[in-house]
Amino acid sequence: MPHHTPLIGTIVAGLVFAFALGALAHRLRISPIAGYLLAGVLVGPFTPGIVADSDIASELAEIGVILLMFGVGLHFSVRDLFEVRKVALPGAVVQSATATALGILLGYFLGWNLMAGLVFGLALSVASTVVLLRALESRNLIETERGRIAVGWLIVEDIFTVLALVLLPAIAQAGGQSASPMMSFGTTIVKLVAFVAVMALVGRRVIPWLLHWVVHTGSRELFRLAVFAIALGVAFGASYIFGVSFALGAFFAGSILGETQLSRRAGEETLPLRDAFAVLFFVSVGMLFDPSVVIEQPLALLATLAIIIIGKSLAAYAIVRAFGRDNRTAITISASLAQIGEFSFILANLGTDLAILPTDGRDLILAGAILSILLHPVLFSLAAKRARPASEAEPAAAKTEERYMIVVGYGRVGKYIGQQLREENRPFVLIDDQADVVAMAVEAGVETVRGNAASGEILKEAGIDRSSHLLVAIPEGFEAGGIAEVARTLNPDINIIARAHSKEEVQHLRNHGASRVIMGEEEIARQMVAAT
Repeated sequence: MPHHTPLIGTIVAGLVFAFALGALAHRLRISPIAGYLLAGVLVGPFTPGIVADSDIASELAEIGVILLMFGVGLHFSVRDLFEVRKVALPGAVVQSATATALGILLGYFLGWNLMAGLVFGLALSVASTVVLLRALESRNLIETERGRIAVGWLIVEDIFTVLALVLLPAIAQAGGQSASPMMSFGTTIVKLVAFVAVMALVGRRVIPWLLHWVVHTGSRELFRLAVFAIALGVAFGASYIFGVSFALGAFFAGSILGETQLSRRAGEETLPLRDAFAVLFFVSVGMLFDPSVVIEQPLALLATLAIIIIGKSLAAYAIVRAFGRDNRTAITISASLAQIGEFSFILANLGTDLAILPTDGRDLILAGAILSILLHPVLFSLAAKRARPASEAEPAAAKTEERYMIVVGYGRVGKYIGQQLREENRPFVLIDDQADVVAMAVEAGVETVRGNAASGEILKEAGIDRSSHLLVAIPEGFEAGGIAEVARTLNPDINIIARAHSKEEVQHLRNHGASRVIMGEEEIARQMVAAT
């Protein structure tokens, strides 16, 4: 790596390797997170070849953590948690306690002290939001009861982890050489309470007011900048003034913004940069992993993996069944949570930075995360097969025998299409991957499948084999081409109508199976001229 361009070199190496291995993981139907982690291993100091600057990667990872936690806060929903509290709350408590206890036990056999085992167990107890949502979305389970329980369960785990991130530094300081350990712990609690009070009393008023003012300027660029300034500014201020973690500050900023009417736009506008830094975060985590732990501590690694996949799953299954839910709900939830991810990495890094967790413990957590993410699609598929025979009709396509049309996308154009089809009493099913859009469509009485229409499984759920028309209403012509290609493969006789914004998109869509392509600007111009 050239010594005069370490920042550029680290970003380029991280993103290029992450793209290559992430694309390979996606091709193999594995979460791209596994690819990003392996990319970090390849450019890390423990493997030959290109070595990125670990110090700079660590700084970039801090920004990634801030934006990642901001996104978690942005989508945090007290209402969703309240709906499934009777199962999710005790379930998350029991499962987290079980995994933590097993982690402490394994740490004892490895010669660690109680605090090291506690951090290790906590890191193994919390599942990855990204991996869980991907698994549920792939089978259209998000809007089902078991999907909502799994998401609510994860929210409770996330809350526990956020509290751990706040309290660990105080506990580490209290356990050190401090003359008044309880005083340092008490000071941290006072600072935390002060920060929460300031965010509740001041932030809850200032942040929404500021964003509404920026929206009225009409500048999208200024709006994006305002959202990032809020996320990074609150995170830095929380750390500098109140002594709490970047992660907690960003989480609170996101949760306050998530309560406003601008939350969806803020999420959409900032998603590309949040995704980019999240990728760099996973790459930086992979750089910390020493692959030699697989050879030097195989039994400890197997025990770690067993806690993640078997211990957590059995605890989840038992608590769901104890609360009277059926077998398939218990199987789905236990399989969904049989992995660990981003919060585990944050806890592991914090534990090693505070000299609580040995580096071997961090390596075991990272190895367990990589292996559990790689195995998760297989485990979830097996669980789905066990849970398949059931009476609950989850796929929207199963509600009606015949399907005449499928509409992809419920934006401005998709809503007009849906409105006109309903007025003409022509049955159709909608496909969209945005949770709030799907909720809006369901409230309007539209039969809906949530997911990515480029997936053959989602198109099958919508009844592609029984449909005469596919109306692709999304504005991205090249993405629509991928949907058209998959749909044409599944139903060679279907009539595919798509929209485009350029001649290149028109040609691309025709080359990939579209029967007819309508270019909006061209149609508007034709109608305007005709009106003269």
